[in-house]
Amino acid sequence: MAMSMNYDTLRVRLDDDILFLQMHRPQAANAIDDTLVREIGAALHGAEGAAKVVVLEGLPEVFCNGADFNEIGARLERGAPPQDPGPLYDLWHRLATGPFVSVAHVRGRANAGGIGFVAACDVVLCDSKATFSLSELLFGVMPACVLPFLARRIGPARANMMTLMTQPIGAAQALDWGLVDGCEENSDNLLRKQLLRLRRLGADGVARYKRYAASLDDTLRHARPLALQANLEVFSDPANLAKIARYARTGKFPWEAD
Repeated sequence: MAMSMNYDTLRVRLDDDILFLQMHRPQAANAIDDTLVREIGAALHGAEGAAKVVVLEGLPEVFCNGADFNEIGARLERGAPPQDPGPLYDLWHRLATGPFVSVAHVRGRANAGGIGFVAACDVVLCDSKATFSLSELLFGVMPACVLPFLARRIGPARANMMTLMTQPIGAAQALDWGLVDGCEENSDNLLRKQLLRLRRLGADGVARYKRYAASLDDTLRHARPLALQANLEVFSDPANLAKIARYARTGKFPWEAD
């Protein structure tokens, strides 16, 4: 069971049939590393059959800041190959199509791969200070694995706009675009209200509906090989890796002088 494991990057709580997963890497702004991906996957697997709702949360100031640049820099120094994007894509696909209602509760900043977690979930709630951004092109890379999920939620044109502009959008704009389904200053209260409603649903009905919904739209499965290929291409480019490693080491963006 999910509750019986010890996690390094998560805080896990099962409340009746609602599984709460809090990403908890405060020292890394909740950046995504291999351990986080593996542990969220294990928690979902461990709660299979017990949870009909999964609530994914971050920290009060940051939901998830995207890829862990320090880990990417360390891999570069070791001469290790690029991180396999497959497990993260498959995790987002599980959140999108699994036999449960997935709820993203966003407070603070959601950036880059953090948008993948947001866009993959069935329901997205946020506080009024939340921001949403795709910063990848600033470093020469792109949100290859995020885009199938984001375009599915807000449409290709707006996903394209977020990718090219790299600029954060606020909670109000995210709500208007459909990236967010509900926003209140006190998002904890908003989450409680929505969970009261979701508790009324039967687990079998939720699972049956999610299977049917996934069968109507197979774009995520078809997009997978293209997304993984594009991800590996940009994260194998030495120039891009040098920019990322420099930022991890100095905090300076590619256009800033040494």
